[in-house]
Amino acid sequence: MTNTPNPVVHLKNAWRSSHPWIFQRLVDKPAQRPKPGSIVEVVGVDGEWIGRGFYNGHSRIAVRILETHPDVPVDAGWFSRKIADAVALRREVLGLDAVSDAWRVVHSEGDGISGLVVDRYGDLLVVEFFSAGAFRHRDWIFEALREQFPGCRFHSFADEHVQKQESFDFRGSTPAEPAIITEHGVRFRADPAGAHKTGFFADQRENREWLSRQVAGKRMLDLCCNTGGFGVYAAVRGASEVVGVDIDEDVIEIAKGNARLNDVRIRFVQADIFPWLRDAGNAGDAYDVVVLDPAKMTRDRDQVIPALKKYLDMNKLALGVVKPGGLLATFSCTGLVSEEQFLDMLRRAAFYAGRTIQVLKVAGAGPDHPFLAHVQESRYLKAVFCRVLD
Repeated sequence: MTNTPNPVVHLKNAWRSSHPWIFQRLVDKPAQRPKPGSIVEVVGVDGEWIGRGFYNGHSRIAVRILETHPDVPVDAGWFSRKIADAVALRREVLGLDAVSDAWRVVHSEGDGISGLVVDRYGDLLVVEFFSAGAFRHRDWIFEALREQFPGCRFHSFADEHVQKQESFDFRGSTPAEPAIITEHGVRFRADPAGAHKTGFFADQRENREWLSRQVAGKRMLDLCCNTGGFGVYAAVRGASEVVGVDIDEDVIEIAKGNARLNDVRIRFVQADIFPWLRDAGNAGDAYDVVVLDPAKMTRDRDQVIPALKKYLDMNKLALGVVKPGGLLATFSCTGLVSEEQFLDMLRRAAFYAGRTIQVLKVAGAGPDHPFLAHVQESRYLKAVFCRVLD
């Protein structure tokens, strides 16, 4: 083992997993408590060295393993190499620059840096901290990002619930000016300082593009339209009519701006989709293509069943306004709901709505949101595209 000044943390039980998270109950409380987010050496019950990573005595996740090679220190150079690798994947392997100037740069565990998410919007990098460790070493992270994106601007933040769980305090950076980005030839305004995080979700890039190729000459309904991603794409690709519905007035204003950016006409309605869909269904109003992309339903394991019930209700109503032979694209970004549970909910929604659905494609987030096979937690987005046969 290298001679490092890092504190040492001992495990109470045998550790036989390659998952980077080690929970509090498995860790002996060190006599000298390292500060939340410190880099520590992790040693097993038998005294063998397991790895080094972020330690947090206040979090449910006590250790987030970053490095399992004893001779590789976790220092500024380590972050520089990890981030360079992540960028090379997006640029050289996936060729994303040819498609868009908005993509995920670092996807937490999927890119080997637990608790760090970085999104790129043109020259603006949005850095979100999910762990005290990533926050504590933010100077190294910003430095590594500057190497890859010379002259970039930063906007950084951490959700309040994360700061509570991980025991760190961050007021967020000075709000950055929005950026205008282009994706598959469609333009959007990304405003991370606005009320809605980035106001733009790059994870749906491939799903927007695929669906937009099915909409020419068709009537489309974009439910929970947020800032108008699916609807704007559809209008640009020649849909005959697009209606966007969202309960939030602020996101509808952003969506209207995105429609103007692309010189397209979309009718936006500020409404709760439940009564709106009931009225549309009762009035016999039907669309060729319906998109349903609600916000995350829950972060709480105990709330998964109520969340599925809500998905069931909204999908049943959405199915009621799809023309026979039309398309439904339905999504869930609730990480705690599995693909299997989501498909089962959809089966039941179709049964209750009295419709037969033919699944054409099951997808997720774009390839700039990779997940490790042994760390399924980074996989959160479910996308199901189906035809409603009758």
